[in-house]
Amino acid sequence: QVQLVESGGGLVQAGGSLRLSCTASVRIGSSNVMGWYRQAPGKQRELVATITSGDTTNYGDSVKGRFTISRDDAKNTVYLQMNSLKPDDTAVYYCKADAYTAYYKGTYWGQGTQVTVSS
Repeated sequence: QVQLVESGGGLVQAGGSLRLSCTASVRIGSSNVMGWYRQAPGKQRELVATITSGDTTNYGDSVKGRFTISRDDAKNTVYLQMNSLKPDDTAVYYCKADAYTAYYKGTYWGQGTQVTVSS
């Protein structure tokens, strides 16, 4: 079973920065997509950013130019660097992994980490 553990959330003032980390308990194979999603109170979960095993990235419109996703496969870790944070970025941020290799094939979610941006 694959476990994803997020860290790095917290309280920050508007305009500040945070870096989130998500570490997988195992190497989930050579073909996968790692990503970050967020859910604010009363809203649906939305895409923040994804990165493929080939390092192709995709961002939600609201974070383009402010957030950067990256990965370190040697550490089974994906990062989300968040700059120029706004109060609207306040949400629980979830890490997601989609694994396409046979042994760990499936979708996995972390438990989430709270990010609060004060105005």
